[in-house]
Amino acid sequence: MPVTAPPPASLPDLFAAFNQLTVLIVGDVMLDAYVWGRSVRLSPEAPVPVVNVSRTEQRLGGAANVALNVQALGATPLLCAVIGEDAGGDQLLERLAINGLSAAGIVRSGARPTTVKQRILAQGQQLLRIDSEVETDLDATENAALTARFAELLAQADVVIFEDYDKGVLTEDNIRHFIGLARERGVPTVVDPKKKNFLAYQHCTLFKPNLKELREGLKLEFGDPGTDRPGFEAAVARLRELLEPDTVLVTLSEHGVFAQHAGQKTYLPAHLRTISDVSGAGDTVISIAALCVALRLPVPATAALANLGGGLVCEQVGVVPIEKKELLAEALVELDW
Repeated sequence: MPVTAPPPASLPDLFAAFNQLTVLIVGDVMLDAYVWGRSVRLSPEAPVPVVNVSRTEQRLGGAANVALNVQALGATPLLCAVIGEDAGGDQLLERLAINGLSAAGIVRSGARPTTVKQRILAQGQQLLRIDSEVETDLDATENAALTARFAELLAQADVVIFEDYDKGVLTEDNIRHFIGLARERGVPTVVDPKKKNFLAYQHCTLFKPNLKELREGLKLEFGDPGTDRPGFEAAVARLRELLEPDTVLVTLSEHGVFAQHAGQKTYLPAHLRTISDVSGAGDTVISIAALCVALRLPVPATAALANLGGGLVCEQVGVVPIEKKELLAEALVELDW
């Protein structure tokens, strides 16, 4: 049920309140598979490296990594997605179970494969990535099953995250239907968009593109806020005109974040730190933002905490969820509450 209490008054209270939230995450789940080995020769069959495998690993990716971030922050994630009736789907369900994540919202289909991204690495270098996926929209049967699961799980949700990777699970029609259902129940909606459905998320609560997605989604050219603030703010104004979201949160990579709610604009610089890997930072940002939106935290405070969390995960190698204790400790030092 939507939260109606006043926002927590302190950071420890806020982080404790995360534990009471349930987050419905709908969108594209995927499996990130890794093959590590060593290569010391070329194949006699073709001019390609021969990799002697030393270990393999499967990790949850896409919307499922968002679920891991939500879980790491103390909230309860509920995934709603479509996967294949294939080996990749079996492995994905196994990873969900290992991580204690519910599969109640997962629909299996024999008509489309599970999205699997397999990376071949040798001596610490990625040699090849093999993607098994389709980007076609769900058919009527798949969409009906997904819609039924979404409606069932929405009754438990304090906030909904739309995690769109343009793989076809989210479509213009079901996005509008899902947002409409959430609005009827007073459940806030938070969006991590991609290009194809960029303009379908009308009347969401918070819309979080990065600069590249903002340019591609609006088909506009402009600089970053550091070099072209008028052009950037004109693009945000156009976005707000088209989608009418309550809040826009734009991640600006090394330039930090920008947030706008009504007439209030907030620019926050990135926190100086050693960047090891930016993979997964967006998943962390949307997870933190969603929990703050559910607790009705003011937009500048939401942006500040999401900005801090996104920077923290960039210090880690690979796609990893945020560490709650580390985020709280740094927030107590860095943020002015």
